[in-house]
Amino acid sequence: MTRLQRGLSGLSHNGTGSRIGGSMAGGGDRQGAKSFEELKRLIHGKLVDKLDLSRVSDLEGDTLRREIRLVVERLCDTENPLLNRMERERLIDEVLDETFGFGPLEVLLKDPTISDILINGPHKIFVERRGKMEKSDVKFRDNEHLLQIIDRIVSKIGRRVDETSPMVDARLPDGSRVNAIIPPLALDGPSVSIRRFGANPLKLEDLLNYKAFTPEMAMLMEACIKARLNIVISGGTGCGKTTLLNTLSSFIPHEERIVTIEDAAELQLQQDHVVRLETRPPNIEGKGSITTRDLVRNALRMRPERIIIGECRGGETLDMLQAMNTGHAGSMTTLHANTPRDAQARLETMIMMSGMELPMKAMRQQISSAVDAIIQANRLQGGPRKVTSITEVMNMEQDMIIMQDVFRYKQLGIDQNGRAYGQFEATGVRPSFVSRLEAAGIKLPSNLFQERVLLRD
Repeated sequence: MTRLQRGLSGLSHNGTGSRIGGSMAGGGDRQGAKSFEELKRLIHGKLVDKLDLSRVSDLEGDTLRREIRLVVERLCDTENPLLNRMERERLIDEVLDETFGFGPLEVLLKDPTISDILINGPHKIFVERRGKMEKSDVKFRDNEHLLQIIDRIVSKIGRRVDETSPMVDARLPDGSRVNAIIPPLALDGPSVSIRRFGANPLKLEDLLNYKAFTPEMAMLMEACIKARLNIVISGGTGCGKTTLLNTLSSFIPHEERIVTIEDAAELQLQQDHVVRLETRPPNIEGKGSITTRDLVRNALRMRPERIIIGECRGGETLDMLQAMNTGHAGSMTTLHANTPRDAQARLETMIMMSGMELPMKAMRQQISSAVDAIIQANRLQGGPRKVTSITEVMNMEQDMIIMQDVFRYKQLGIDQNGRAYGQFEATGVRPSFVSRLEAAGIKLPSNLFQERVLLRD
């Protein structure tokens, strides 16, 4: 008998097994389902009550799960020997998920085809697969059960959610982003939104296979990163901005020092020399918050060669643009906007949020001198995500910033499945920053920018 099993000795000696076993053996589907939940709750409760933490604290995760599984198997046999093999395996897996994981969410988190999990109270869970929303059969017992799982998620990164702080941003161990909002703000029970980021982030080849962009566009984006151009990735919610930022960051040379700044750390950079910073919400007294702007200012003192901000939302935009203009070339960020011109307007609005009363012309001069290119990503009807344009930000003419599209995606229609289709085009414009690429030793094919259709869906 192992140390853990000795610590759990006596776990299955309880007189309640016959009642549960009897109700499981007979009755209809509703009674059986109810009894299954009762049995699971009973075994999980006894496991937690008797778990000797002093004996298991020094065991590794896989070893601990294996040892606990043996104990749960013994409990299942004791409490209800009439369970068939499928019910027994399901019961064991669900008890282990309740003990070590995120309960009913585990089955969804293990499904690689799911990109979003949306929980509207304990009994309504929706998932997105391949751009289509569908309702899941997974359910929580009640609001309290869902609150326990939310608390388990946020406590792992030192955050909290309660009546005094009913909204929280967090992340899962695989980097997936989590937002939770609970009563009294959420009227129908706790609401959770999970944006999935797999343990293995999408690579350039994956996005090319999905036709998110073309090899020619990838060649230009890689050249811009290596030549240390400043890039803004613009797009709407769920269009793949963070995925694209992750992919583009793989082109950054490994010897460069990178500082990343995020609200909830999602980026999964592959370089060795990376410093990851994360904002902090206020404590229960409303003090101690660390904002993105605070971290940007601090990052400037950390000798970064590039600064990557997960998303610009406010006054930190001015600090970011100043960093791009003062020796931190090659920096990147994302922001919410529907077109490159909208992205420029958003940058102006966020500069105003810094509290600096700059004239419009001064703001636009900051933007035109700091930002070299805007990569626009959009999610089209039916779910496909595309890089819809790569736009060069040029100089000022009078009070206007001049921009020109180098590559773009033109939607041609909707197919019989409700999915948008179209074609990628080269506009025939040769960007003025090509001379900077060549100065950095990067040679692009002479016909790369020739006006033509690059790829049709």
